Amino acid sequence: MLNLLKLIRYQNLLMLAFMQLIFRYGFLKLQNVPLSLADWQYVLLVCSTVCIAAGGYIINGIFDQETDSENRPDSVIVGKYITESKAYNLYVAFTFAGVAIGFYLSNVIERPNFAIVFILIASTLYLYATSLKQSLLIGNIIIALLLSTSVLIIGLFDLLPATYDGNQAIMGLLFGILIDFAVFTFIINLIREIVKDIEDINGDLSQGMSTLPIVIGVQKATKVVFALSFIPIICVFYYLKVYIFDGNLMLSSIYGLVFIASPLLYFTVKIWSAKEPNDFHHLSTILKWIMFFGILSILVISLNMKHNA
Repeated sequence: MLNLLKLIRYQNLLMLAFMQLIFRYGFLKLQNVPLSLADWQYVLLVCSTVCIAAGGYIINGIFDQETDSENRPDSVIVGKYITESKAYNLYVAFTFAGVAIGFYLSNVIERPNFAIVFILIASTLYLYATSLKQSLLIGNIIIALLLSTSVLIIGLFDLLPATYDGNQAIMGLLFGILIDFAVFTFIINLIREIVKDIEDINGDLSQGMSTLPIVIGVQKATKVVFALSFIPIICVFYYLKVYIFDGNLMLSSIYGLVFIASPLLYFTVKIWSAKEPNDFHHLSTILKWIMFFGILSILVISLNMKHNA
């Protein structure tokens, strides 16, 4: 069981589930708007995305055996603790369960065509593991996009079907906030994927991959990450100024500065001089914590707004 949990990257799956639950119960439920899904149906939506993501990690583990043996020998599961055939069976089971739940929920909200979202995500994860991961930046962009989709899917299934002429303005505002967080998720994860590629350059090089650090070199790739890191910093300070400072949300302002803006600035300073794999591993962890506190920020903002109301 422990090996299976490691194979499906249970920590990342818990973060994914936590994010979707926070957005529902720490944000949307606190607004005076109707939602399409019952609580148990929303739990199914979370289970669907988690299952498809687990399948993605499994198929990635199958095709990354040689690369992981070079980069992270202690984390190799497939071929060592779980046979390749069993891993394929697990991949099919998790992916089928996720897509099947997606089909069911699409019919629940009377949008059967929305089921294509789950099929596209599962298919893209398979293509990423088998071929796209080796392409310059394409794999990084795809993973970042898929993670941001896990935010947008909340709006598609919980907000959009409950929208009508009378509540279109407020629903559009809430969907806009979800889009803002999806964009932030995309940027942070794109940067993190490049940082992980720099950390894993030796194993990727031996497998003939064409990641950014392999194509342009570690030093130049590090400078690209340094430049990209200013995008989320600018976004966060803009968001703080326009929506938080001007809205007199003092608690949210302090939270944003301490737990999001400050770690981002720390990351930017440290990435400039990062050279060793341990440096990049540390910075990758920092980005993961920034994501965690970024997710929590929606709850802080919602509670701050209710307190001020």
